[in-house]
Amino acid sequence: MVLIKSVEARSILSKSNLPVGDYSANPYVGCTHACKYCYASFMKRFTGHSEEWGAFLDVKNWPALKKVEKYAGREILIGSVTDPYLPQEEHYGRTRLLLEQLQGSGAKLSLITKSDLVERDLDLLSTFPGVTVAWSINTLQEDFRADMDCAASIERRLKAMEHFHKAGLRTVCFISPIFPGITEVEEIISRVRGICVEVWLENLNLRGHSRGVILAYIRRKYPHLVSLYREIYGRGDKTYWVDLDLSLAQWAARQGLTYVTKRTNWQGPTQEGSPTIFNYFYHELIKKCGIRN
Repeated sequence: MVLIKSVEARSILSKSNLPVGDYSANPYVGCTHACKYCYASFMKRFTGHSEEWGAFLDVKNWPALKKVEKYAGREILIGSVTDPYLPQEEHYGRTRLLLEQLQGSGAKLSLITKSDLVERDLDLLSTFPGVTVAWSINTLQEDFRADMDCAASIERRLKAMEHFHKAGLRTVCFISPIFPGITEVEEIISRVRGICVEVWLENLNLRGHSRGVILAYIRRKYPHLVSLYREIYGRGDKTYWVDLDLSLAQWAARQGLTYVTKRTNWQGPTQEGSPTIFNYFYHELIKKCGIRN
């Protein structure tokens, strides 16, 4: 049971401090995908909600955007906190309304989602000059996916990515968060090769309520990984991420893929038709690479 209510917002666009956009937009408050690892669950304390994360959703109403031409060339990230294509979007259509209001503005849009509902808006998104659509995929195992979120299946996400890629839009596979010993990074990259232009990698950061939830889950479902998680999240040992970074760089080289990390001076894609892999284990790199349209 999800508690849904309408709320009034002074504006739908906020100036962003993120290096991946000049503005951010979240047409909803809360997220019914209810990802157990979600960093954004801390936002609950600013909303007045006492419900569990995933059990509430505020549907935003905002004044019509005026003089949208001022956003020409600006990067707008839709879904910085809440997935813009939750199942409820099919009924409320707040994300589509935002796209309609921005149409003709010349803004460069970036969207991050775990849904295939974004296919409904392919017509609108195709009218913008620079669009990036990223799908979060951190496993190919449907049972693990179902344990972690209530979003669309992995196969539905992959099919949506393929449809957008064939339509000529810029597609990204966001492998996040990478669960140590569980997320099959190389297999995912191999699966999306040919249907996206970039792969973003982000490590699992545990904090707040999600820390206890995930560590309890590991003890219950993956007891053989308990000692590894204790080293990483109990003792702060970064060896796993350093080793994974190095092994992925070596694997990418063997596959003929461009791999960008904090050690790499980014010069642009070198393999025609192959995705470039960006490692965001070291978050200072985001300021250098960001999202390019």
